[in-house]
This record gives sequence, C-alpha cells and structure tokens, in this order.
Amino acid sequence: MKSTKSTRLVLALVAGLFAASLSFAADAFDLAKAKAAYPLTTCVVSGEALEGGDMGAPIDYVYKQEGKPDRLVRFCCKMCVPKFKKDPAKYLKQIDDAAAAKAAK
Repeated sequence: MKSTKSTRLVLALVAGLFAASLSFAADAFDLAKAKAAYPLTTCVVSGEALEGGDMGAPIDYVYKQEGKPDRLVRFCCKMCVPKFKKDPAKYLKQIDDAAAAKAAK
C-alpha cells in the first residue's frame, strides 16, 4: 500500500515536470526562425560579412532584456559581443532600422 502512494506521488511529479517542459518549449526562443528573419548580412558592430567572411562562422547571440522579447544579434566574431554589450540600444536600433527598410521593399 505504501509503495502505491509513493508511485502515485512520483508519477504526479513526473507529469507536472513534463507539462512544465512542454510549456517552456512553446515559449522558447526560435533561433532558426530568428536567423531566417535577421535583416543584416554584415556584423552590426564591425560591418564584416556574417557568412563567408574572414572571421569564420558568425556568432549568434540572444540578447535578453527583462520585460521584452529575446532578440537575435549576429556578430562576425566573439570579439564584437563585448562592444555590443557596452551600448546595446545603439546596435539594436541599427538592426531595427535594417528590418524596417527590408520590410518597406
């Protein structure tokens, strides 16, 4: 009898964790979708090409700001990330301006 109660408790906990993980997955940042919609082909910091440039594969950085949706920012190299972090609003505006220009076409 005691093992049945323990089993039910474990099953209830597992079900709760599974439901929570499904909820998290639905809210998770969709990197593939964000990359497809990204409006720039160059690094927002350096201006270097993101694909096929001299710096190797681009760095995909998810910028998180409390109360706002997560944002993808793509860099030519890891050295550009700290520069972005010093003034993210400046670079996010450049990305937003590029997205608006792309949408206007």
